[in-house]
Amino acid sequence: MDPRDKKLADLLVNYSCKVQKDEKVLIEYEGTECVPLIQQIVRDVYRAGGKPFVNCSDSLITRELLLGADEEQLSYMNDYKLYQLRDVAAYIAVRAGANTAELADVPAEKLNLYSKKLTPATDYRVDRTKWVVLRYPNASMAQLANTSQESFANFFYDVCTLDYAKMSRAMDPLKALMERTDKVRIQGPGTDLTFSIRGIPAVKCAGECNIPDGELYTAPVRESMNGVISYNTASQEQGFTFENIRFEIENGKIIKAAANDTTRINQLLDTDEGARYFGEFSFGFNPYILEPMKDTLFDEKISGSFHLTPGMCYEDAPNGNKSAVHWDLVMIQRPEYGGGKVWFDDVLIREDGRFVLPELESLNPENLK
Repeated sequence: MDPRDKKLADLLVNYSCKVQKDEKVLIEYEGTECVPLIQQIVRDVYRAGGKPFVNCSDSLITRELLLGADEEQLSYMNDYKLYQLRDVAAYIAVRAGANTAELADVPAEKLNLYSKKLTPATDYRVDRTKWVVLRYPNASMAQLANTSQESFANFFYDVCTLDYAKMSRAMDPLKALMERTDKVRIQGPGTDLTFSIRGIPAVKCAGECNIPDGELYTAPVRESMNGVISYNTASQEQGFTFENIRFEIENGKIIKAAANDTTRINQLLDTDEGARYFGEFSFGFNPYILEPMKDTLFDEKISGSFHLTPGMCYEDAPNGNKSAVHWDLVMIQRPEYGGGKVWFDDVLIREDGRFVLPELESLNPENLK
């Protein structure tokens, strides 16, 4: 075991999930490299007085299942996942798959059906359990980051074990500002958007649901958004890498979508009615995450970024949008990525990825390390 895994396991069990005596904890993992971490998580759950249960998955097997799956089979899969989840207090997932593109050749209609049929189980896990999801630093992750595995592991442990309690305190002024804001305007290269966030809660993410973490999210009022956005980071979804994503939006709905595979992105957005509306707007500010690596758990926390998410809203920041899709798409606004500005009620709050209001400066990277 990497000795840093002990600190990581402690973070997941005792900070993120706050496991208590007699609580059942469902632990799921993919990939053999993370087994020592899973062992330590099990030990720590027992040490906290909890009762661990473990599932193992593999994307190779998932691919084979999806290629032949029908609606009845996927409905039953959802039912047994729900059966497990309904009696657990906490959920911990560690993912270390060998090939992030394993599902790339599964037909879109199969992937969309899988998303729709498994939505009740996913929603229950998100809304009704203490949950945390973690990637593990294996060769596949290092390749996505275009670095050596050793360098990526060092980066990973810095990112994942920073002082999240300090970060949480630094978020408080931004949370308060977002919750009294009506109109948001965002400008950047190929981007000019306006929308409202009035009356929707803002939610801090500081190591309790995702590791790594470092974002604060709300949701746009469902039909308030108008304009155009050109995302400047690639995104891997359903096993395919989408690039040069551009949306035209009217009254909250994506009326025109383009990308390096325009047909494929429109198939994804046609999963259901809610997939063409937005369910989340969030600022990212993890000071150690600077470059995209086609992994949502990392990219959505990039320092100086925001993400604007087609699909499902979260129950704790509701705007009424329901969908089997929740696709976090990231725009970086630091100068080397073209810069950009964000206004709240006509007041500039962030420019070129840095918060400019004095009460928000504690979220700039030098103050979070």
